[in-house]
Amino acid sequence: AMHLLLTLLGAVLSSLMVSSEVQPQADFDVQAIAGKWYLIGIATDAQWFVSHRASMKMGTAMITPTADGDVEMSYSSLSPNGSCWRMNNLAKKTEIPGKKARFNHLVCWGYLSDLRMVDVKYDEYALIHSIKTKGKESYVVNKLYGNMVQEKFIQFSLQSSIQPENIVILPKNGTFTSEMFYLK
Repeated sequence: AMHLLLTLLGAVLSSLMVSSEVQPQADFDVQAIAGKWYLIGIATDAQWFVSHRASMKMGTAMITPTADGDVEMSYSSLSPNGSCWRMNNLAKKTEIPGKKARFNHLVCWGYLSDLRMVDVKYDEYALIHSIKTKGKESYVVNKLYGNMVQEKFIQFSLQSSIQPENIVILPKNGTFTSEMFYLK
């Protein structure tokens, strides 16, 4: 599945780059993207990423739509030293007609982010493109999230009378602690 996602990401990105203006998904449903997603891939030329990419770990995002169409995004991941860090962002919907999949939010360190949900298949993956700007400085971050498609496996295993603590989704990243994946 991972190979498939990466192939898909490559195809989507190459088709995007043809157009300088990355279009958000047309028929985006903000309610359907709600839930827990795993950060599977990240791509950016930003300096902070280039110097930290070797130590980055898979993380999770909880995406929660608000009543007025904005999106709360809370990220959790492990720091290189093994401690857990969290970051909360409120992505405000833009008032651009027909662009429901486009949001603005303020990132740490004073960057304004123009965030676009480019390709979302709600039960499988979400490809998010954001352009972060501060003054004259600007850079792009692409993120690929995968949903908990393991839910069916977990439910099936529970119905087969397996104890919850014995159901572990194996992480792609060997250093990512498996207890993050235990059924709570």
